Amino acid sequence: MTNSSVRRLILAGAVAATATALAAVFVAAEAMWLSGSERNLMLVVLVAAFGLAVLVAVRVSRPLVDDLDQLASAARQVAAGDLSARSGVERRDEVGATARSFDEMVGRLELAERRREAEEAERRLLFASVGHDLRTPLAAIRAAVEALQDGVAPDPARYLVAIGREAEHLGRLTEDLFLLAQIDAGRFEVGRDLVDVAEVVDESAEALLPSAAARGVSLDVVVAIDPGASTVVRGTSHHLGRVVRNLLDNAIRHAGAPGVVTVTVGVDPGSPIAEVVVTVLDDGPGFPAGFIDKATEAFSRADASRDRSRGGAGLGLAIVRGVTEAHGGSIEIGRGPGGEVAVSLPAVAHN
Repeated sequence: MTNSSVRRLILAGAVAATATALAAVFVAAEAMWLSGSERNLMLVVLVAAFGLAVLVAVRVSRPLVDDLDQLASAARQVAAGDLSARSGVERRDEVGATARSFDEMVGRLELAERRREAEEAERRLLFASVGHDLRTPLAAIRAAVEALQDGVAPDPARYLVAIGREAEHLGRLTEDLFLLAQIDAGRFEVGRDLVDVAEVVDESAEALLPSAAARGVSLDVVVAIDPGASTVVRGTSHHLGRVVRNLLDNAIRHAGAPGVVTVTVGVDPGSPIAEVVVTVLDDGPGFPAGFIDKATEAFSRADASRDRSRGGAGLGLAIVRGVTEAHGGSIEIGRGPGGEVAVSLPAVAHN
């Protein structure tokens, strides 16, 4: 029904009701045996009342019709794709309730559209990042293979080592992507073994000593716990070792040259439940202030140049966060000086 039809309907209803009332009054006046002058006066009054009723009906219907016009205009804007449109109608009747419901519905649609656009942007970034990180080692492998096939490689053994290194990088990237997919899909299975975090830290630091030495970085491990405190948690040593190695690898790559990376294992008794805290601190420039909130997102990098000599695929801290939270823990990034990341895990008390 159009707004003009609504106006006509309201006017017709008012006219019909007024005419019925006037007819009833006129019949009642006739029954009173009024004189001719009195009857004429009554007729004038009735006609004036009828005109006034029509005028009031028109004036009363105008705000209603205007509000319906606003609601219809907003609906057309939304239908055309403008989800920022709102009716702007404020009434305390059924029309106002309808307008409020309409505005709330459009607001939810706008929020859903923004989320969809954000997810689409994340997907585009994901594909672009995966393509970049796959393309670089594949190009290196292809160039080395072609050189070996053409017999132009001056040192074939060195080229084979390079191929192996790039293949290993591809393997790690594939494993990282698979692990992140499991975490995002909620299919990551957390083990229930008793794992001593202090031992995991020692083993991880020892495994990365050659990498640190190659960059001129020294690794210091500090276990700062009170006697009788437990550094045992529930989980899987492989996954928790992955967390520590990712933290150390990230710190080594961003430490000074020469530099120092310090790993501290402690227990926080002040939390609601005792927590084992692993803190990794390097003496590098630290996390940029505007990057801290995004540091644990997949493919996030503080350096837009994506230089592999300074960073991996941007998955390390995302995996740390996912695995840590799956174990019931949390991750916190410090604001410096230096790059600082702390991981907290629920401790298991000694029996």
